[in-house]
Amino acid sequence: MNHAWDLVVVQAREQLRAAKQRRKGDRLVIACQERTYWLVNRPPPGIPSVLEQGPERSSCAAAGRAQLTQSPEFYRQEVERCRKALARARVKSSVCLEAYLNFSSQRGPHDPFLSGCLPSNPWVTDDDTYWTVNAPSVAVPTKLRVERWGFSFQELLGDPVGRAHFLAFLGTEFSAENLSFWEACEELRYGGQAQVPALVDSVYQQFLAPGAARWVNVDSRTMESTLAGLRRPHRYVLDDAQLHIYMLMKKDSYPRFLKSAAYRDLLAVAVVPAEARRRAFPFLRKPPHPSPSPTLLPASTSAEPVAAASDSACGDRGT
Repeated sequence: MNHAWDLVVVQAREQLRAAKQRRKGDRLVIACQERTYWLVNRPPPGIPSVLEQGPERSSCAAAGRAQLTQSPEFYRQEVERCRKALARARVKSSVCLEAYLNFSSQRGPHDPFLSGCLPSNPWVTDDDTYWTVNAPSVAVPTKLRVERWGFSFQELLGDPVGRAHFLAFLGTEFSAENLSFWEACEELRYGGQAQVPALVDSVYQQFLAPGAARWVNVDSRTMESTLAGLRRPHRYVLDDAQLHIYMLMKKDSYPRFLKSAAYRDLLAVAVVPAEARRRAFPFLRKPPHPSPSPTLLPASTSAEPVAAASDSACGDRGT
């Protein structure tokens, strides 16, 4: 898997280099050609393509397509579709390739299948130390795990250990109620249906009601829509308030957490597991070279045993 992934990354780099070296006029021509190809080869709606129907029904499909394209409704739909296609925002292929390469280079060392596991690989050995050091709740996390918290805010919230350290940091800034409110909304969203009305009332009284013990700062428009939805409570009634608090933590508290002394100290004391034995997958270091198939061996190599056998048989008959 590692050498196959390297091939994909190399191809992306070559495509990115070729796209950057291409002149602007050539890039426009290629983009127009590709767009025109898909506009021309797009079958009309409701009529399957000839390849999908088979050769025996191609004539019927062509007749139905011709009949459909004669209707004014078809052309109105095509004009509307082309208008939406022209107004759609598009991203350059070079920008997509560059983002893909940055994503691969950032997360490659943290992928156990691509970069190997420390201290050993639990998928092919009986040593489960890898699962122990990366358990949902550990006293000291690994360094790779702590580094992943800096990739995105969602990565931090998805790790129970990271969320606990982030809650402790918010407590030093007197804003721990924001994360507690987000966790309560997650419990409401994925909890049982019978407990939804009670959970909605509990979250409102604890975080959103006037004079609440752990009041969170929500803007007036979001509060109005939330209060309107509380008349008929459901599991998604607090989504707007949850999104507001989520963006507040992501843009304000999360960058300060990554720059704080608590995060730097956690990186300094994080565990770096040592390799306990030889790697179970030698192809993580070099591409595999499988044994050649007997049917693909050279004729000289395969003919030598046959010739030796015939010579010995002739000698036996001569004696």
